[in-house]
This record gives sequence, C-alpha cells and structure tokens, in this order.
Amino acid sequence: MRKGFFSRIVNHVYAVDGVSFHMDPGMIFGLVGESGCGKTTTARAILRLVEPTAGQVYFDQKEILGLSKEEMRKLRKDMQIIYQDPYSSLSPRMTIEDIVGEPMEIFELFDPKERKDRVAFLLEKVGLRPGDMKRYPHELSGGQRQRVSIARALMLNPKLIIGDEPVSALDLSIRSQIINLLLDLKEEYHLTYLIISHDFGVIAYLCDRVGVMYLGKIVEMADSSVICKYPAHPYTQALISAIPSVDPDLREKRVLLEGDIPSPMHPPSGCHFHPRCVRRKEICGNEDPNFREIQTNHYVSCHSV
Repeated sequence: MRKGFFSRIVNHVYAVDGVSFHMDPGMIFGLVGESGCGKTTTARAILRLVEPTAGQVYFDQKEILGLSKEEMRKLRKDMQIIYQDPYSSLSPRMTIEDIVGEPMEIFELFDPKERKDRVAFLLEKVGLRPGDMKRYPHELSGGQRQRVSIARALMLNPKLIIGDEPVSALDLSIRSQIINLLLDLKEEYHLTYLIISHDFGVIAYLCDRVGVMYLGKIVEMADSSVICKYPAHPYTQALISAIPSVDPDLREKRVLLEGDIPSPMHPPSGCHFHPRCVRRKEICGNEDPNFREIQTNHYVSCHSV
C-alpha cells in the first residue's frame, strides 16, 4: 500500500499467505470461502497472471515461477482458465468462431480450414451448434456464453483447467447443466480441475478434495466426503450449514457467523477467525494455530480441535 506524493510504502496486504496444496492428475480440487478470502488471487498466482512475491508453484514437477516469458508461454497450452463472468471475459467485437479459435491463432496451429473444423467440433462438444460460430457474445444467453468460455479453454488440449466461479453468474437450471458438462469433459479429456467457489454445495458435488480459505489462509483441507460429514473448523461448519436444505431439522442447526470478514490490511492477531468464532478461547487472540493433521489427509488450523 502506497501513500503520499512520493508513493511511500505504508502497509502490506497479504492476499494469500502460506497457502499450500497439491493436485494429482485427474483430480478436482475445490477452493471455497467468502468473497475476498484470496481464492481468485491464488488461482491467478498459479497461472502467473499476477506475479507472486514469494513461494513456489510446481506444474508437472517443474517450478514455474522462475521460467522466462517464452518458457511460460509454451507452458500456457497446458494451463487454462474459465473466468467468472462469461460476458466480460469474451470480446464483444469478435465472433464466437474468432473467440474459440484465437488460441490456435496465437500458437500458430493448423491452417484456417482445420481451425474452423475444430471450433465447430468443440462447440458441439459443449452443447452449441456450429451455426453459432458467426454470432457475437451479446446474441447468446449466459449459459451459452459460459459454454463458449469452456470451449476456448479446451482448444489447446490442456492438462489443468482453473474454473474461477464458473457457474456463479448463471441461473440454477443452467448451473446444473454446466456442472454436469464439466464432469463429462473431465472424463472424456482426462482433465484436472481447480474449482473456485463460495458455494459449498457446488464444491461438494464437483470436487474430490476441498480446501477452505479464510482471509488468505487455508483453515481446513480434506477429501470432499470427509469434510462434508465431519467438518472440524467452525468456519467450515458455518459454510456447510448455509447449504439450502428441505430438512427442517437441518435448518434449525444453521450456524450464523457474527460480523463481517476482517480487512486483509489489518488482520486480527492470532487466529484470523477468532473475532467471529463461537468456540474462541483466550489463546485464539494471541497465537496463530498450526495447520495440523487430525486424521489421515484431514488438516485443520484451529486451537479448539
């Protein structure tokens, strides 16, 4: 944070601090948490869309933060992203054919006819018609635009796709179609996904393993089946209790958090979650809890567990 005529550094924002996880090939890993907790920054740091100030990112056992621009450019074929807003991420001046085919043009792959055929093929794969190639983004619905974004991400046969809130901007009926489409494409193309969402219901349905983020840190991480049945951190319990349910008994067990998420410029001392925690102890305000394994592959950062 800079201030004044000479732009003096007056403070720092630790948007992501000490986040560590790994993904096996074919896995769907989910990052879940409230808006502003650092999920998108984590994804952008992995892809080097923002440059991390410290840390390491490994892809296929290769540390990528030290790669040159040219080396990173070659690697981008294997790493793609689906953005949150399917309208703002598509150029309004380009046709769907140009948008989906642009990755091939950037990397100089195939001749024009092969590009057109591949665009038509991928549009059919994501549930659109080849006739949609000549249309513009404003002529499509939200669900159709997101399908275009998915087709563009698939164009270079990537190994990893990061979905930054890929269904949050869509209606519920369209949302389920896109989720099932992502699962079908994963099986067909042997993809690995990193899915970012604030909706624990989407994460629980899609993901094999889940990391729960709060104010730049992962506070709990476990397999999806374990974390949904046995959430250990009080923040995770609150997120899961917010999933809509028709069971009146579950609605009565709703965990309501006090206050708002703190500012990352002035985080609370000790455990960042303690001002909102119903199980806080004296130690929580003084000492940051260790991120420790409480069961096999189940990690929690909490003094009360």
